[in-house]
Amino acid sequence: MNNTIDNIINLALFEDSGLGDITSESILSESFTGKGVIVAKQDFVLAGLAVAEKVFKLLDPECKCFAPFPEGDLIKNGEIIFKVQGDLLALLKGERVALNFLQRLSGIATITRTFMEKLEYPNVRLTDTRKTTPGLRCLEKEAVRAGGAYNHRLSLYDGILIKDNHIAVAGSIKNAVNAVRSRTSHLMKIEVEVSTLAQVQEAIDVGAEVIMLDNMDYDQMSAAVQLINGRAIVEASGNVSLETLNIIAATGVDVISCGALTHQARSVDLSMRISNI
Repeated sequence: MNNTIDNIINLALFEDSGLGDITSESILSESFTGKGVIVAKQDFVLAGLAVAEKVFKLLDPECKCFAPFPEGDLIKNGEIIFKVQGDLLALLKGERVALNFLQRLSGIATITRTFMEKLEYPNVRLTDTRKTTPGLRCLEKEAVRAGGAYNHRLSLYDGILIKDNHIAVAGSIKNAVNAVRSRTSHLMKIEVEVSTLAQVQEAIDVGAEVIMLDNMDYDQMSAAVQLINGRAIVEASGNVSLETLNIIAATGVDVISCGALTHQARSVDLSMRISNI
């Protein structure tokens, strides 16, 4: 995971200053020590501190970083969330990259916290999806956790989810489940996506451990929960918003997966002030 994060940050740094920083390198003809602080320009939930620190450490391994608040804290407008001291040129080169990561990840943590505060059913687990920014999934899923929700599968390799296209290829839910079960570990739960009550019954009959109710209306969801009757974990997916969250939860599902936690998040507003020492 650390190598993955390093690769993500190095790519972002190369995108911004890999061929040089004409402005800063023209102004700084020799090495100087500088300091920088990152300041909140709105209220938000904090995420991405470790990534911001890694940005500056990759540019200046000797720099010193300090974060007054932990991940997941509610930050108030005007508060300093990060301090760094090190090579001045490194601070200038890393400024925008660090801010971009912090703004994006804190935005995800903030919208996630909003959903969690709205959810009135403590026994219902809210999770993210794979609707993430390409290349940033591991970071964005950490931000979801900072906001108080849970992660669904990280990728295609760490969880079995038989979707509509798999069912179409296999010919039926039964065929798809039996094929997966014959080739995977007994330790892996098998989840099946369904959109009708007939498919719910087929998933029950073949012994699916998790049944995802995809884009069902509320009456269908309630009927599906009653039909499943505790024989599988029930997940609801599709059309999840702040307005529909508790209506869905009231149907009796165990899990609600919500793509909006990542793909609808707005970056928060931050600024960085840099000066000589």
